[in-house]
Amino acid sequence: MYTNIFDTHSHYDDGQFDEDRIELLSSIEDKGVCTVVSCGVDTPTSKANMELAEKFGFMYFAAGFHPENLEGYTIGDLADIERIAAHRKCVAIGEIGLDYHWMSSTKDVQKDFFREQILLAKRLDMPVIVHDREAHGDTLDILKETKPKGVLHCFSGSVEMAREIIKIGMYIGLNGVVTFKNARKSLEVVKDIPLDRLVLETDCPYLAPVPHRGKRNDSSYIPHIAERIGDVLDMDAQEILDITSENAKKLFEL
Repeated sequence: MYTNIFDTHSHYDDGQFDEDRIELLSSIEDKGVCTVVSCGVDTPTSKANMELAEKFGFMYFAAGFHPENLEGYTIGDLADIERIAAHRKCVAIGEIGLDYHWMSSTKDVQKDFFREQILLAKRLDMPVIVHDREAHGDTLDILKETKPKGVLHCFSGSVEMAREIIKIGMYIGLNGVVTFKNARKSLEVVKDIPLDRLVLETDCPYLAPVPHRGKRNDSSYIPHIAERIGDVLDMDAQEILDITSENAKKLFEL
């Protein structure tokens, strides 16, 4: 059995876990999972993840506004995120960023929230967890301008973009996508970046790795990601898990 599994990005507040959430989380350490960070996407979900983190010793959370969840909120609502982030188990401001695929808010509104949440994280001396979908250019521009510490989760950019992210001092987060047949770009990134800048994640309940693709994802599936990365780097999957777990502890200062 694999051990030292650190899931840097999950959504255990999601409705797909409603039927068995407590049962699942109560047994997940038995499957080798050591630490989980569950991410908010607005005020209610940030609070829900805070409550989960209070129940489980291995669980931490992030608080923030996802770019798909900005409707009905103003920049002034970041005061609520700041209050939630004061909780002892909040380790990051996230999930924040840009999403030009699902345009529920304008690009300008998304960019304003993204910048302001990065500035909040910097004021609080916390890392950010960044979402970037079909917005590589603007995401990189804002990160270069603000230079936060943190991670670009579910990384889908080029090798060149990964190098720029690492120059800023941030980490690259990879998940079940690396096991998919069309994962060429992700695997090129794996071969190119320093291993001390890589962390693993699920984004569960979404993006379950092969051989569970299409099913509900959870943190115990991360070894499939480590095995695929190990294949590419000619390394043992447990070694990948150990290294990425140490990286995650540094990222979140745990």
